[in-house]
Amino acid sequence: MPWKPKGKSKWVIGLVALALLAFIGFRYWKGKKAALPEGIVSGNGRIEAKLADVAAKEPLRVKEVLVNEGDLVKPGQVLVRLDTTTLESSLAEANANVAATQEKLAVAEAGIVRQKSEIELATIEAERARRLVAKGAGSQRDLDVRTSQLETTRASLAEAEATLKTSREEIAVAKANAATIQTRIADATLRSPVTGRVLYRLAEPGEVLSPGGPALTLVNLEDVYMEIFLPASEAARVRIGSEARLTVDFEPDRSIPGYVSFVSPEAQFTPKQVETKSEREKLVFRLKLQVPRELASRYVERIKTGIRGVGYVKVDPSAKWPSRLRDVVTAESEPH
Repeated sequence: MPWKPKGKSKWVIGLVALALLAFIGFRYWKGKKAALPEGIVSGNGRIEAKLADVAAKEPLRVKEVLVNEGDLVKPGQVLVRLDTTTLESSLAEANANVAATQEKLAVAEAGIVRQKSEIELATIEAERARRLVAKGAGSQRDLDVRTSQLETTRASLAEAEATLKTSREEIAVAKANAATIQTRIADATLRSPVTGRVLYRLAEPGEVLSPGGPALTLVNLEDVYMEIFLPASEAARVRIGSEARLTVDFEPDRSIPGYVSFVSPEAQFTPKQVETKSEREKLVFRLKLQVPRELASRYVERIKTGIRGVGYVKVDPSAKWPSRLRDVVTAESEPH
């Protein structure tokens, strides 16, 4: 005899069936919502930014570090000062050398003025002696003496002019040396090259940095992007400059506009952090989805690198973004 549910059991079975239908319907709706229209592809990724090292050009001792890890810095902001005591001594010596060569130049210029006056006088006296000899009123010996004095004075002028040229060259060299030392002193004040945050503080006061040794590592918050990986069939349709959207896991219904700035020319295995082992075994191409600089600058205080999300790319320019990707963050938007 078949079992027939009693009244209460019928209600329980009905509710379970209704809940099951609702769950199936919800899953169908979510799948439909997550589905992408033809011409748009996607891949998992995370928000990243380029790194910039703040490094010393030559071996100098750290005098003071003015920022800590996590601080927001602006371009040109002084971050680290190095000890320049020895360089300042060298600069004083170089400036003294410039002054000495300038004095030498002044002496050479005065000597030329004097030599030119002596040439004028020697020329007049030689010409007078020549006229006297022509008239028979002067001696040839006197003419020879005057002529010799003129030639000697001209030779002295040529020597003085050579000394003047040498002095000018010495001044140029001395000034260049002083300018070089001044530049080295300026380079000992390490400034931020970008707008970003201090990721690592790698040196402390008293330490001596090696040439090229970094004192800080910065995250450039104006060069923000997401890397995704696509199979060859999808990557082949992507072009540099293609329109893109980026979403982050904690706010999936609000997207960030971007564009494709790089498509790898070589295939690679999907990185370990991407989903399952079967997916990691596939060959894929790396894409870089760049956030516009003006937008990154607008939200620079809110950007956090390492946040996971999804990147979307239009492989067909005529494709329409789904409704969930139309709420776009812009440079004019108010930060949430």
